[in-house]
Amino acid sequence: MIRHFAFIIIIATITLVGWPGIASAQQGQSTSSGSTTTSQSSSGQNNSIGIGSIPKINLSVTPPNGKSDYSTAIQILILLTILSFGPAFITLMTSFTRIVVVFFFMRSAMGTQQSPPNQVLVGLALFLTIFIMAPVFNQINHDAIQPYVNNKITQQEALDRGAVPLKKFMIKQTREKDLLMFMDLAKMKTVKDVKQLPLYVIVPSFVISELRIAFEIGFLIYLPFLVIDLVVSSVLLSMGIMFLPPVMVSLPFKILIFVLTDGWYLIVESLIKSYK
Repeated sequence: MIRHFAFIIIIATITLVGWPGIASAQQGQSTSSGSTTTSQSSSGQNNSIGIGSIPKINLSVTPPNGKSDYSTAIQILILLTILSFGPAFITLMTSFTRIVVVFFFMRSAMGTQQSPPNQVLVGLALFLTIFIMAPVFNQINHDAIQPYVNNKITQQEALDRGAVPLKKFMIKQTREKDLLMFMDLAKMKTVKDVKQLPLYVIVPSFVISELRIAFEIGFLIYLPFLVIDLVVSSVLLSMGIMFLPPVMVSLPFKILIFVLTDGWYLIVESLIKSYK
C-alpha cells in the first residue's frame, strides 16, 4: 500500500517536472523555424534574460544498467513518503499505544489533571517504546538494513525481510480471536507462515488487542484510588462536612500513597514485563 502510494506521487512529480521541458522544446522549434533576424533578436533576448543558463532536469523511472533498484532520486522520494507515515508507524505498530493509554488512565485516576503534562507522558512512553522494541529493531537492522546498505540484497527484499520481525512481534501480542476476525473479514484462509499475512490484517487486530489490555490495566489502576475516594467521602459525610468536595481531600492522600508504594516503578515494570 505504501509503495503504491509512493509510486503515484512519483508519477505525478515526473509529469509536473516534464512539462517545462516540453514547453522549452516547443519554443525552440518555433524560434528555429522563423527568419534569421527574428532568431538573432530572440537569441539576444534569451541571452539577456539568461534562459540558456538554466540546467536541464532529468528523471528516469527505468532502473539504470539493468538493475532492479530505482534511481537515487526516486529512492529518496519513496523514503520521504514512507517517513510521512512515521507517527502512524509508532502509534499503531509498536508498544506505544498500550503504554500511553495506561499513563493517561493513571493520571485520570489520581485526579491530578495536567500533572504530569502530556509532553512528559508522551516522551516517557516514546523512550519506553524504544527500550521494548530494541530487539525487534536490531533484528530488522541485521536482516534487512545492513545487507541492503552493503548492496547484498535489493530494495524489495529488504522491505520483505524487515517486515517479518515486526509481524512476529505484533502477532505475539495479538489475541487469536482478533486476528481471526480480520482474516475472516478479508476472506483469507489459514496461513502457515507469518510472511503470508499482510500488514492490513495484522495491524488493526494488534491495535484492538493493545487497547483491550491497556483498558484492563487502567481498570486495575483505578481500583485503589476509587477506594480512597469512597473512604474520604464517607468520613466527610459522617462528620457533616457536605460542602467540601471529597476530591480536594483525597488528592493529597492519593499522591502520598502513590509515592510511598513507588507507583512509577511498579507501573513501568509491569508494562515492560507484559511484553516479555
